[in-house]
Amino acid sequence: MLDFLIELLKAILFGIVEGVTEWLPISSTGHLILLNEFVTLNMSDEFQSMFDVVIQLGAILAVIVIFFNKLNPLDLNKTAEQRSRTWNLWFHVIVAIIPSGVVGVLFDDWMEAHLHNGIVVAIALIVYGIAFIAVERMNAGRKPSVRTVYQIDYKTALLIGAFQCLSLIPGTSRSGSTILGAILLGVGRSAGAEFSFFMAIPTMLGASAIKLLKFLLSGVSASATEIGVLLVGCVVSFVVSMVVIKGLMEYVRKHSFSAFGVYRIVLGAVVLVYFVLFQ
Repeated sequence: MLDFLIELLKAILFGIVEGVTEWLPISSTGHLILLNEFVTLNMSDEFQSMFDVVIQLGAILAVIVIFFNKLNPLDLNKTAEQRSRTWNLWFHVIVAIIPSGVVGVLFDDWMEAHLHNGIVVAIALIVYGIAFIAVERMNAGRKPSVRTVYQIDYKTALLIGAFQCLSLIPGTSRSGSTILGAILLGVGRSAGAEFSFFMAIPTMLGASAIKLLKFLLSGVSASATEIGVLLVGCVVSFVVSMVVIKGLMEYVRKHSFSAFGVYRIVLGAVVLVYFVLFQ
Protein backbone atom coordinates (compact mmCIF):
# COMPACT_ATOMS: atom_id res chain seq x y z
CA MET A 1 0.00 0.00 0.00
CA LEU A 2 2.83 2.39 0.89
CA ASP A 3 4.54 1.67 -2.43
CA PHE A 4 1.30 2.47 -4.27
CA LEU A 5 0.93 5.80 -2.43
CA ILE A 6 4.52 6.72 -3.27
CA GLU A 7 3.87 6.01 -6.95
CA LEU A 8 0.74 8.19 -6.83
CA LEU A 9 2.76 11.04 -5.30
CA LYS A 10 5.25 10.68 -8.15
CA ALA A 11 2.35 10.77 -10.62
CA ILE A 12 1.11 14.01 -9.05
CA LEU A 13 4.59 15.51 -9.52
CA PHE A 14 4.69 14.41 -13.16
CA GLY A 15 1.19 15.81 -13.69
CA ILE A 16 2.21 19.18 -12.25
CA VAL A 17 5.31 19.35 -14.45
CA GLU A 18 3.28 18.39 -17.54
CA GLY A 19 0.49 20.88 -16.78
CA VAL A 20 2.93 23.76 -16.32
CA THR A 21 5.45 23.05 -19.07
CA GLU A 22 3.07 21.91 -21.83
CA TRP A 23 1.76 25.43 -22.36
CA LEU A 24 4.67 27.61 -21.36
CA PRO A 25 7.31 27.78 -24.13
CA ILE A 26 9.86 25.83 -22.10
CA SER A 27 9.35 22.22 -23.35
CA SER A 28 7.22 19.67 -21.51
CA THR A 29 9.02 16.70 -23.09
CA GLY A 30 12.38 18.12 -22.09
CA HIS A 31 11.27 18.67 -18.50
CA LEU A 32 9.76 15.16 -18.28
CA ILE A 33 12.99 13.63 -19.58
CA LEU A 34 14.94 15.60 -16.97
CA LEU A 35 12.46 14.66 -14.22
CA ASN A 36 12.91 11.00 -15.14
CA GLU A 37 16.59 11.39 -14.31
CA PHE A 38 15.78 12.13 -10.68
CA VAL A 39 12.32 10.60 -10.07
CA THR A 40 11.82 7.07 -11.36
CA LEU A 41 8.36 5.60 -11.70
CA ASN A 42 8.07 1.90 -10.88
CA MET A 43 6.81 0.77 -14.27
CA SER A 44 7.96 -1.03 -17.39
CA ASP A 45 9.98 0.83 -20.03
CA GLU A 46 7.14 0.35 -22.51
CA PHE A 47 4.58 1.87 -20.14
CA GLN A 48 6.95 4.73 -19.24
CA SER A 49 7.34 5.64 -22.93
CA MET A 50 3.56 5.66 -23.33
CA PHE A 51 2.96 7.49 -20.02
CA ASP A 52 5.18 10.45 -20.95
CA VAL A 53 2.94 11.15 -23.96
CA VAL A 54 -0.53 10.04 -22.86
CA ILE A 55 -0.32 12.15 -19.69
CA GLN A 56 -0.82 15.07 -22.10
CA LEU A 57 -4.49 14.07 -22.51
CA GLY A 58 -5.32 15.91 -19.30
CA ALA A 59 -3.67 19.04 -20.66
CA ILE A 60 -5.60 18.71 -23.94
CA LEU A 61 -8.89 18.48 -22.07
CA ALA A 62 -8.10 21.78 -20.35
CA VAL A 63 -7.81 23.54 -23.73
CA ILE A 64 -11.12 22.05 -24.86
CA VAL A 65 -12.87 23.16 -21.67
CA ILE A 66 -11.46 26.71 -21.65
CA PHE A 67 -12.04 27.40 -25.35
CA PHE A 68 -15.10 25.19 -25.86
CA ASN A 69 -17.41 27.97 -27.02
CA LYS A 70 -14.83 29.33 -29.43
CA LEU A 71 -14.02 25.88 -30.82
CA ASN A 72 -17.55 24.48 -31.05
CA PRO A 73 -18.88 24.88 -34.64
CA LEU A 74 -22.19 23.24 -33.71
CA ASP A 75 -23.21 25.83 -31.11
CA LEU A 76 -26.79 26.82 -32.02
CA ASN A 77 -26.33 30.12 -30.18
CA LYS A 78 -23.86 31.16 -32.87
CA THR A 79 -24.97 32.81 -36.07
CA ALA A 80 -24.44 31.03 -39.39
CA GLU A 81 -21.47 33.33 -40.02
CA GLN A 82 -19.94 32.55 -36.63
CA ARG A 83 -20.34 28.79 -37.17
CA SER A 84 -18.74 29.10 -40.60
CA ARG A 85 -15.86 31.06 -39.09
CA THR A 86 -15.37 28.33 -36.45
CA TRP A 87 -15.30 25.62 -39.12
CA ASN A 88 -12.72 27.62 -41.05
CA LEU A 89 -10.60 27.90 -37.92
CA TRP A 90 -10.62 24.10 -37.57
CA PHE A 91 -9.69 23.67 -41.25
CA HIS A 92 -6.71 25.98 -40.71
CA VAL A 93 -5.69 24.02 -37.62
CA ILE A 94 -5.83 20.73 -39.54
CA VAL A 95 -3.64 22.18 -42.29
CA ALA A 96 -1.18 23.42 -39.66
CA ILE A 97 -0.64 20.00 -38.08
CA ILE A 98 0.09 18.16 -41.36
CA PRO A 99 3.87 18.86 -41.47
CA SER A 100 4.63 17.65 -37.93
CA GLY A 101 2.20 14.76 -38.33
CA VAL A 102 4.07 13.45 -41.37
CA VAL A 103 7.52 13.93 -39.83
CA GLY A 104 6.41 12.51 -36.49
CA VAL A 105 4.97 9.31 -37.97
CA LEU A 106 8.05 8.72 -40.13
CA PHE A 107 10.75 9.47 -37.55
CA ASP A 108 9.16 9.02 -34.09
CA ASP A 109 11.03 5.84 -33.19
CA TRP A 110 14.38 7.16 -34.48
CA MET A 111 14.04 10.44 -32.58
CA GLU A 112 13.06 8.69 -29.36
CA ALA A 113 16.09 6.41 -29.64
CA HIS A 114 18.65 9.09 -30.54
CA LEU A 115 17.39 12.46 -29.28
CA HIS A 116 15.64 11.76 -25.97
CA ASN A 117 18.60 12.51 -23.72
CA GLY A 118 19.80 15.27 -21.42
CA ILE A 119 22.45 16.72 -23.73
CA VAL A 120 19.99 17.25 -26.60
CA VAL A 121 17.44 18.77 -24.21
CA ALA A 122 20.05 21.17 -22.76
CA ILE A 123 21.23 22.36 -26.17
CA ALA A 124 17.66 22.85 -27.43
CA LEU A 125 16.73 24.80 -24.30
CA ILE A 126 19.66 27.17 -24.79
CA VAL A 127 19.35 27.60 -28.57
CA TYR A 128 15.64 28.40 -28.51
CA GLY A 129 16.01 30.52 -25.39
CA ILE A 130 18.40 32.73 -27.35
CA ALA A 131 15.98 32.65 -30.30
CA PHE A 132 13.10 33.91 -28.15
CA ILE A 133 15.11 36.85 -26.86
CA ALA A 134 16.40 37.69 -30.35
CA VAL A 135 12.95 37.54 -31.96
CA GLU A 136 11.36 39.65 -29.23
CA ARG A 137 14.06 42.32 -29.69
CA MET A 138 13.61 42.26 -33.46
CA ASN A 139 9.86 42.71 -33.05
CA ALA A 140 10.02 45.41 -30.38
CA GLY A 141 7.66 48.18 -31.42
CA ARG A 142 6.46 46.28 -34.49
CA LYS A 143 2.70 45.94 -34.78
CA PRO A 144 1.45 42.46 -35.77
CA SER A 145 -0.47 42.17 -39.02
CA VAL A 146 -2.60 39.32 -37.63
CA ARG A 147 -4.35 40.04 -34.34
CA THR A 148 -6.88 37.19 -34.04
CA VAL A 149 -6.83 33.48 -34.87
CA TYR A 150 -9.58 34.07 -37.43
CA GLN A 151 -7.20 36.22 -39.51
CA ILE A 152 -4.66 33.42 -39.92
CA ASP A 153 -4.82 32.23 -43.54
CA TYR A 154 -3.88 28.80 -44.91
CA LYS A 155 -0.36 29.83 -45.92
CA THR A 156 0.41 31.22 -42.46
CA ALA A 157 -1.16 28.16 -40.80
CA LEU A 158 1.00 25.82 -42.89
CA LEU A 159 4.15 27.79 -42.08
CA ILE A 160 3.33 27.75 -38.36
CA GLY A 161 2.89 24.00 -38.76
CA ALA A 162 6.35 23.77 -40.29
CA PHE A 163 7.76 25.47 -37.20
CA GLN A 164 5.97 22.87 -35.07
CA CYS A 165 8.22 20.20 -36.66
CA LEU A 166 11.08 21.70 -34.64
CA SER A 167 9.29 20.66 -31.45
CA LEU A 168 9.90 17.00 -32.29
CA ILE A 169 13.40 17.63 -30.91
CA PRO A 170 13.15 17.26 -27.10
CA GLY A 171 13.79 20.51 -25.30
CA THR A 172 12.48 22.69 -28.11
CA SER A 173 8.85 23.05 -26.92
CA ARG A 174 5.79 22.56 -29.11
CA SER A 175 4.13 25.74 -27.90
CA GLY A 176 7.46 27.58 -28.04
CA SER A 177 8.22 26.64 -31.65
CA THR A 178 4.72 27.46 -32.91
CA ILE A 179 4.43 30.75 -31.02
CA LEU A 180 7.92 31.77 -32.11
CA GLY A 181 7.04 30.92 -35.71
CA ALA A 182 3.76 32.82 -35.47
CA ILE A 183 5.52 35.94 -34.18
CA LEU A 184 8.06 35.79 -37.02
CA LEU A 185 5.16 35.55 -39.48
CA GLY A 186 3.52 38.70 -38.11
CA VAL A 187 0.97 37.08 -35.80
CA GLY A 188 0.32 38.76 -32.46
CA ARG A 189 1.35 36.97 -29.26
CA SER A 190 -2.20 36.32 -28.05
CA ALA A 191 -3.38 35.03 -31.43
CA GLY A 192 -0.21 32.95 -31.81
CA ALA A 193 -0.64 31.43 -28.35
CA GLU A 194 -4.31 30.61 -28.99
CA PHE A 195 -3.59 29.02 -32.36
CA SER A 196 -0.78 27.02 -30.76
CA PHE A 197 -3.21 25.74 -28.11
CA PHE A 198 -5.75 24.74 -30.77
CA MET A 199 -3.06 22.94 -32.80
CA ALA A 200 -2.23 20.97 -29.65
CA ILE A 201 -5.62 19.22 -29.63
CA PRO A 202 -5.26 17.08 -32.79
CA THR A 203 -1.45 16.96 -32.49
CA MET A 204 -1.42 15.56 -28.97
CA LEU A 205 -4.46 13.33 -29.51
CA GLY A 206 -2.66 11.81 -32.49
CA ALA A 207 0.62 11.39 -30.61
CA SER A 208 -1.18 9.81 -27.65
CA ALA A 209 -3.10 7.43 -29.91
CA ILE A 210 0.12 6.31 -31.62
CA LYS A 211 1.91 5.73 -28.31
CA LEU A 212 -1.06 3.89 -26.84
CA LEU A 213 -1.33 1.68 -29.95
CA LYS A 214 2.40 0.88 -29.82
CA PHE A 215 2.05 -0.05 -26.15
CA LEU A 216 -0.90 -2.35 -26.84
CA LEU A 217 0.91 -4.00 -29.75
CA SER A 218 4.02 -4.53 -27.61
CA GLY A 219 2.15 -7.22 -25.69
CA VAL A 220 3.12 -5.73 -22.32
CA SER A 221 0.19 -5.55 -19.91
CA ALA A 222 -0.38 -2.63 -17.54
CA SER A 223 -0.61 -3.29 -13.82
CA ALA A 224 -3.28 -1.74 -11.62
CA THR A 225 -0.63 0.57 -10.14
CA GLU A 226 0.45 1.75 -13.59
CA ILE A 227 -3.13 2.48 -14.64
CA GLY A 228 -3.69 4.39 -11.39
CA VAL A 229 -0.51 6.40 -11.95
CA LEU A 230 -1.58 7.30 -15.50
CA LEU A 231 -5.07 8.39 -14.41
CA VAL A 232 -3.74 10.51 -11.55
CA GLY A 233 -1.14 12.10 -13.82
CA CYS A 234 -3.80 13.01 -16.38
CA VAL A 235 -6.16 14.50 -13.78
CA VAL A 236 -3.41 16.60 -12.20
CA SER A 237 -2.15 17.81 -15.59
CA PHE A 238 -5.74 18.87 -16.43
CA VAL A 239 -6.20 20.89 -13.23
CA VAL A 240 -2.79 22.55 -13.47
CA SER A 241 -3.26 23.27 -17.20
CA MET A 242 -6.52 25.08 -16.50
CA VAL A 243 -4.65 27.53 -14.28
CA VAL A 244 -1.55 27.87 -16.47
CA ILE A 245 -3.41 28.47 -19.77
CA LYS A 246 -5.54 31.24 -18.29
CA GLY A 247 -2.49 32.78 -16.65
CA LEU A 248 -0.42 32.63 -19.84
CA MET A 249 -3.14 34.27 -21.95
CA GLU A 250 -3.27 37.12 -19.45
CA TYR A 251 0.53 37.34 -19.36
CA VAL A 252 1.06 37.60 -23.13
CA ARG A 253 -1.32 40.53 -23.39
CA LYS A 254 1.11 42.65 -21.37
CA HIS A 255 4.54 41.01 -21.62
CA SER A 256 6.96 39.52 -24.15
CA PHE A 257 8.37 35.98 -24.08
CA SER A 258 11.90 37.17 -23.25
CA ALA A 259 11.61 35.99 -19.63
CA PHE A 260 10.99 32.43 -20.86
CA GLY A 261 14.06 32.77 -23.05
CA VAL A 262 16.20 33.65 -20.04
CA TYR A 263 14.74 30.72 -18.08
CA ARG A 264 15.52 28.32 -20.92
CA ILE A 265 19.13 29.50 -21.18
CA VAL A 266 19.78 29.24 -17.44
CA LEU A 267 18.12 25.82 -17.14
CA GLY A 268 19.85 24.56 -20.27
CA ALA A 269 23.25 25.63 -18.95
CA VAL A 270 22.64 23.91 -15.60
CA VAL A 271 21.46 20.73 -17.31
CA LEU A 272 24.42 20.73 -19.71
CA VAL A 273 26.92 21.06 -16.86
CA TYR A 274 25.16 18.29 -14.94
CA PHE A 275 25.21 15.78 -17.80
CA VAL A 276 28.74 16.62 -18.88
CA LEU A 277 30.23 16.41 -15.39
CA PHE A 278 28.11 13.81 -13.62
CA GLN A 279 26.79 11.44 -16.30
